[in-house]
Amino acid sequence: MAKVVTYEELKAHSTKDNLYVLIHGEVYDVTKFIDEHPGGDDVILAEAGKDATQAFEDVGHSDEARDLLPPLLVGSFEKEGALKISDTKAPGSGASVSDAVEQGSNLMYFIPLTLLGAYFAWRFYGA
Repeated sequence: MAKVVTYEELKAHSTKDNLYVLIHGEVYDVTKFIDEHPGGDDVILAEAGKDATQAFEDVGHSDEARDLLPPLLVGSFEKEGALKISDTKAPGSGASVSDAVEQGSNLMYFIPLTLLGAYFAWRFYGA
């Protein structure tokens, strides 16, 4: 059975010598990796003791970086704890890209067409 990590346990592991991070509801022990992190140790330490999902996704980690996570897995984070985890979608779910396209699709066409129509109206009626 997978270990369930509590918020108190996550907070207790928040130093450079003993560091857990919470990403997508899973807790990882990144203590051995922290010195190798390309962004430096300060970036990871800033997310200690809280949900690092948004920070992890905002950076846009490569597939190779994501492949480093499974061996570092400690367990799942408690579902009903003091810290509420974000619902940021994991990459590969396909929904995040499609949501962004759907939200932006109306503006992607409406704004240029409006500008083009305004230009032709100005040329036709104004000149």
